[in-house]
Amino acid sequence: MSETAEAGRLGVLGWPVFHSRSPEMQNAALAALGMRGWTYQHLPAPPELFVEIVRALGAAGFVGANVTVPHKHVALALADSVTPAARAIGAANSLSFNADGTIAADNTDAPGMIAAIGSELSGQSALVLGAGGTARAAAWALREAGVAVSVYNRTPERARALASDLGVEAVERPIPANLLVNTTTVGMDGSTSAQEALRSLSLDSDALSSYEQVVDFVYSAPPTALVTEGRRLGLATVDGLAILVAQGVLSFQQWTGRVAPLEVMRRAAEGALDG
Repeated sequence: MSETAEAGRLGVLGWPVFHSRSPEMQNAALAALGMRGWTYQHLPAPPELFVEIVRALGAAGFVGANVTVPHKHVALALADSVTPAARAIGAANSLSFNADGTIAADNTDAPGMIAAIGSELSGQSALVLGAGGTARAAAWALREAGVAVSVYNRTPERARALASDLGVEAVERPIPANLLVNTTTVGMDGSTSAQEALRSLSLDSDALSSYEQVVDFVYSAPPTALVTEGRRLGLATVDGLAILVAQGVLSFQQWTGRVAPLEVMRRAAEGALDG
């Protein structure tokens, strides 16, 4: 994105999508930098209309859009150009709409998660829960960071397919590791108890205590049951809000060419969640 652009529309595509706190976070960043001609909004996109909606965004003045569930695989497939990371992951969560009408795809989930963890990972092990687009980003990012990655999903065929594509290991049940990374939607509604959440992930408190750190892509207020239980057990935790902010910073900089105000974005995301 050119640094000379004076205005542009941005948004987040998903189904459902109104739970996303990205608009509050990104609009706060735009305001902090005095970018009055820019806006960021929710873009509800049912699966049967997703491609049609995306292809119309550039002509409607959109410069970029984040992509959330369940569209990350399709977003990659419809793009005219793809970054090496997004291609290797097999999923995109960030689209840019170019002046010539083409669409570029990237994946900021992967570097966002690594930035949110913020510590040296080489030589450690991780169990990734899930097998969707976010799981692919997490597994790829961890593998690239020198982590021994295992993937568990309740549908074993999906875990095996992901593992085969990315050169990691699929397991038939959760196994101990240094990191536990949840990429499923368990806990998204914010009302699930710790026992229910763990049971949905084929875990219990004893199994959870075998990990040193819990990373949960889901964010809610109060924190998800998985993060809350991890903290009760004395584990290090990274919640989905930290990952949201980290990947949002990367997308913002791609679209606007400006240095993102990290602290402003974090406070806005936290405030939106508390509200």
